[in-house]
Amino acid sequence: MKRRLLNWIQQFDVFCLLDNHQYRIQPHSMECIAAAGVKRMITADAKILLTDLQSFIESKPSWLFGHLGYDLKNEIEGLSSVLPDHIQFPDFFFFQPEIIIRLNDTEMAIEGEAPEKIFDAINKITSEFSEDPGNLFKIENKISKEEYCSILNQLKRHIIRGDCYEINFCQEFFAANAVIKPIIIYDRLNQISPNPFSALYRVYDKWLICASPERFLKKSGNKILSQPIKGTSRRIPGDDLLDALSKEALYKSSKEKSENVMVVDLVRNDLSKICEEGTVGVEELFGVYTFPQVHQMISTVTGTLKKEISFIDIIKATFPMGSMTGAPKRNVMQLIEQFEKTKRGIFSGAVGYISPEGDFDFNVVIRSLMYNVKYKYLSFQTGSGITFYSEPEQEYEECILKAKAIKKILEDG
Repeated sequence: MKRRLLNWIQQFDVFCLLDNHQYRIQPHSMECIAAAGVKRMITADAKILLTDLQSFIESKPSWLFGHLGYDLKNEIEGLSSVLPDHIQFPDFFFFQPEIIIRLNDTEMAIEGEAPEKIFDAINKITSEFSEDPGNLFKIENKISKEEYCSILNQLKRHIIRGDCYEINFCQEFFAANAVIKPIIIYDRLNQISPNPFSALYRVYDKWLICASPERFLKKSGNKILSQPIKGTSRRIPGDDLLDALSKEALYKSSKEKSENVMVVDLVRNDLSKICEEGTVGVEELFGVYTFPQVHQMISTVTGTLKKEISFIDIIKATFPMGSMTGAPKRNVMQLIEQFEKTKRGIFSGAVGYISPEGDFDFNVVIRSLMYNVKYKYLSFQTGSGITFYSEPEQEYEECILKAKAIKKILEDG
C-alpha cells in the first residue's frame, strides 16, 4: 500500500510523507502519515519572520506540515550566511493540507473531501515503479580528504584556544546536471536504509529524500522531549559476533560518550529556558540503537513546559539542534559558516508536523538527499562531532560511512 501511496502522492506540487518504518523508539509515533495539497501556507522571505509563523499557527488551529531550515539561526541569533545554496529551500515553510492519510499494517484513514474517492484512486494506482531512477551522473566531494583533515586540525586549534569544545562539521557531496526520479530514489533508500524519522517532502521544484534516525523535538501537552544522537559505529553485515562487538565498543567508547554527554548538557540547557524549574532530566543516557548501516548512541532529555510558552518560544530556545551545531552554540555556528563550503539550508534543519492542539513532532534532517528540479542540482551532506580527541582521518571515514547508503543508490541503482 505504501508504494501505491507514493505513486499517488507525487501528483501534488506540495506534500509531506513521514514514515517511522515500525521502529519502536519511544515515545512511539504513528507509523506513516501523508499530507498533500495546500489549503493555506506560509513561507519565509525578507518580510515574513518567525513571529508571522506564530500568528499563522494561532489564526486557525489545524494540522500543519513543513520544515525549519538551519539558517533560521540568522534570525534567532543575529547571524548571517553568504555560502552558496543550490537547493534553495526557504528558511521555513508550513502548509495546511487538503488531505491527510494515516497508514498502518491493517488500515488506511483518510481526512479530506470524498475520502472514498481518494481511497479508490490510491487502490487503482500501480504499486510498481520504473526501473530507471534517472540519468547517470558523477557524485563529487566539495572538500577533498586532505582539505577536510586540514580544516579539522584548524578546528581543533579553536577548541584548544577555548573558542568551543565541540563542533559539528559537515561536508557536501553533489552532482550537477542530475536528473532523478525522487519517488524511485526514496523507495530504494527505504529498502536499504529504513529509519524511524524518514520523510519524502516536496515544495514545488525542491525535494527532500530523508532517511533520518534522529528526533529533534516532540511535544505532547506540556511535556517536551529531545533525543540527540552523538556516537556512531559501523555495522558488520553477515557476522553477528563482530557486529555485536562493534555495538559494544560504541557503548564503551569514552570518546563517543564524551561527545554525547556534551550535547545532552547543551539540550538540557536549551530546554531549561522554556521548562519549569527542576523538571528537565535525562530519561536515558547513552542508549545504543541499531540501524541498517550503523549503530548509534541516543540519549533522551525531557522537561515540563512553562505555561504560555509558544511554538516559536520553543524553537528560539532550542534551534538549531545541538547535535548538529556543538557548543557553545553561537560560537560554533560562526565557525561552521567560516569553514564549511555550502549553505546547509534544510539539511540539519527539521521536518515534521504541528497538530491542531499544538502538539508537534520534528526530525533532524540528516542522512538526506536534497534535489532542485529546476537547476538539476543534487546534494547531500554528512558530518560528525569534532572534539579535542578527534582524529581527522577517522572523522572523515565516519562521514563516508554515513553517506554510504545514499551513494550506493545513486551510483549503483
